[in-house]
Amino acid sequence: MRHNVLLALVLCCVTILAALPASAQETRTITDAAGRSVEIPVNVERVICSGPGCLRLLTYLQAQDMIVAVDDIEARRSQFDARPYALANPWFKDLPIFGEFRGFDNPELILCLDPQPQVIFKTYATMGHDPQELQDKTGIPVVVLEYGNLARSFDKVAQCLRLMGGVVDREERAEEVVGYMQSLIDDLKARSQDIPESERIATFIGGVAHKGPHGFQSTEPTYPPFAFVGAENLGAEGLAGNTETSDVAKEMILAWDPEVLFLDLSTLQLGEGADGLHELRTDPAYQALTAVQSGKVYGVLPYNWYTANYGSILANAYFVGAVLYPERFGDVDPAARADEIYTLLVGEPVFETMNGFFGNMAFEAVNVN
Repeated sequence: MRHNVLLALVLCCVTILAALPASAQETRTITDAAGRSVEIPVNVERVICSGPGCLRLLTYLQAQDMIVAVDDIEARRSQFDARPYALANPWFKDLPIFGEFRGFDNPELILCLDPQPQVIFKTYATMGHDPQELQDKTGIPVVVLEYGNLARSFDKVAQCLRLMGGVVDREERAEEVVGYMQSLIDDLKARSQDIPESERIATFIGGVAHKGPHGFQSTEPTYPPFAFVGAENLGAEGLAGNTETSDVAKEMILAWDPEVLFLDLSTLQLGEGADGLHELRTDPAYQALTAVQSGKVYGVLPYNWYTANYGSILANAYFVGAVLYPERFGDVDPAARADEIYTLLVGEPVFETMNGFFGNMAFEAVNVN
């Protein structure tokens, strides 16, 4: 029965497409990030975005008005939200749903959309529905994107934006975004690159999210803001050879006794009594840390929220730089810089709104005594 319904939907869509004027069906072939040759319409006006961060990228390109549906993460309402692209576009939550988040698309829902998308963008292709299978089931071209990493593979970030921009006729905007991000990274590094190794401050960030909230021991060994300002990331030592977010042994944090600590406020999602802030406030071992005793624990914006929020990474980097090397960042107001970044990337200054979800503790010394 289900097969018959799906077949009927496919036939319906084929009939609709066949009725379009020939000019509307003119196509071109591109190569996506998976190396697949994908035939897409010459003029793309309607799309959907599948997978973590995909709709964020489309928003960066100022092409979010092309979407005809969203995955179900956009319709969820939570006490917390650290996705600037969604805060700047609250209307996303009112759109039809085409599947579950993290790429678990529903071909039948996609075929029922009216109007139909002309292209499906897909990040993290190994998550959820297989791209080629999705394309075969829907008859809609699927373009795979490689999301990249701002610190370790900026070239991939640039390629991703350029590929998406080429599909939706936003090439100039893609170059603007790539150039803007690169200029900020260059500025961050220029401010701190000549600091001698002996003067670089060893620090640690805890509470980093990864597919959900975690406690204080969760850290990022390649945390981009630390990399951009040349901070010594103790988490990299504790997770040698690991590039992914992971828990480090509590005993190591105590042995390092960092002079400065940062807390990723995504940990607050765990709820009072379970989050990293509660651990710092109540665990006698953490209370004995030098940073806790001296009041040098600082809140930073969640950056890993439906994958990496590039704007928040860059905003956090300016705050981290201002804390660790104030003489190098004395001209920067981190909150104002955050809103400059968000305005360029997502069109709205959303720092205050987002910070409010997290107790207004971002870019501040956090009370842990």
